Amino acid sequence: MSNCLVVSSNLGITSRESNYSEWYNELVLRADLADYSAVRGCMVIKPHGYALWELMQRALDDMFKETGHVNAYFPLLIPRSFLEKEAEHVDGFAKECAVVTHHRLKANPAGPGLIPDPEAKLEEELIIRPTSETVIWNTYTKWIQSYRDLPLLINQWANVVRWEMRTRLFLRTAEFLWQEGHTAHATYEEAEAEALTILNECYFKFAEEWMAVPVLKGIKSKNETFPGADHTYCIEALTQDKRVIQAGTSHHLGQNFAKAFGTQFVDKDNTLKYVYATSWGVSTRLIGTLIMAHSDDKGLVCPPKLAPIQVVIVPMGRDEETRARTFGASDEIAAKLKAQGIRVKVDKREKESPGFKYNYWELRGVPVRVEVGPRDLDSGALPVSRRDSGEKVSVAVDDVVSTCVSLMSEIQQAIYDKALAFRNANTRRVDTWAEFEEAFSGEGGPGLIVAHWDGTAETEQIIADKTKATIRCIPLVALNPSDEEPGTCILTGKPSAKRVVFAKAY
Repeated sequence: MSNCLVVSSNLGITSRESNYSEWYNELVLRADLADYSAVRGCMVIKPHGYALWELMQRALDDMFKETGHVNAYFPLLIPRSFLEKEAEHVDGFAKECAVVTHHRLKANPAGPGLIPDPEAKLEEELIIRPTSETVIWNTYTKWIQSYRDLPLLINQWANVVRWEMRTRLFLRTAEFLWQEGHTAHATYEEAEAEALTILNECYFKFAEEWMAVPVLKGIKSKNETFPGADHTYCIEALTQDKRVIQAGTSHHLGQNFAKAFGTQFVDKDNTLKYVYATSWGVSTRLIGTLIMAHSDDKGLVCPPKLAPIQVVIVPMGRDEETRARTFGASDEIAAKLKAQGIRVKVDKREKESPGFKYNYWELRGVPVRVEVGPRDLDSGALPVSRRDSGEKVSVAVDDVVSTCVSLMSEIQQAIYDKALAFRNANTRRVDTWAEFEEAFSGEGGPGLIVAHWDGTAETEQIIADKTKATIRCIPLVALNPSDEEPGTCILTGKPSAKRVVFAKAY
């Protein structure tokens, strides 16, 4: 990328080419998706951003319920001793935990302000949940007694806190919103089927069909596996700066948490057994993924299925008479669109120019814009513009509603196709260490590098230390049939069963 500052002339947003990081930060703020808060590392999700999250929630929640899950809610505060019960789990999260030590404040006797009351110190510290496995498994131990209590399929929508040092709106914040599913099963095979159901029928489907983001499905290497899990499945998305975002994970926990919390059941053969578990989650990081996969120098590009406003109608008129006419026509079109299930907004602001409104709604990612001027009504045709391609066509007034409805699926597919073409163009296979080092030598991301690895954690760590490249996943479905063929590790020359995907990641 060049060092010169390239600015979009109409909006003042730093271009992607000039500084991708600044472009992202400015877009999130200028598109009214989120804002910084007074608490370091935390964010305020603004109404436009939260509307996007609500649409994501609604779609995912429907998928979870279709696959047999129900929602519940568990406490925000977790006793420290709970985290200590599963050693690998506590090691994975200890450095990110926020700790509650007192339950009361009092006036500072030495001066102004408040201090924790020494007499209100907790006997046991409480951890603000970084994830809920421990508090949930403590509860499941009470709920599960017999095989008749299984499977237990519960999801919760919640917030969590992980004390991140380097934060970025949506992508990595100290507090974020998410869903976390926690399930209990009688057998290893049932838990494995559950983990794969969430991966395939929920996360992969949502990313591809709703977010219009092509993702890789795979299993994590041992170094990248969730602390306390037997193994972790994931979906990984490529961003426009050729880095990768882990967009969702589904963990097979084996019996680790059941043994830590004594979660047992009497099986049909009247023997006492430990349950098998899964956990899985996606977060508001999906909003950052969507932005980085699709948006441009004009602002947010949002797939219609998740756009808070799918069609904006901009009526025009310089006097009350023409405004009354264009406003009326716009309201009539909006009513018909709403009847078709389209989320529509009529922008009746009188102090703003049409050009300002066009830029305003482009920045916020509205997929379709309809312009309604007096001359347009006289001609019997209205200009209809697509946000994704910038294409503008003239459409007969009577056909505007049907055109907008059909554009929803057309734009959704076009956005996906563009992202898939970008991923394909930025996927590369390398066979030597020299090629691999060259691919990761720059500051930016190299895209997806598909290469052989000998399967050891030691080699994986050496590669990461030398190049900052991590194994994003071992694909469940190869990007190319040849990737399934055995070869030799790019670093050690030892045998490799098949290629894996390396990248620089957020």
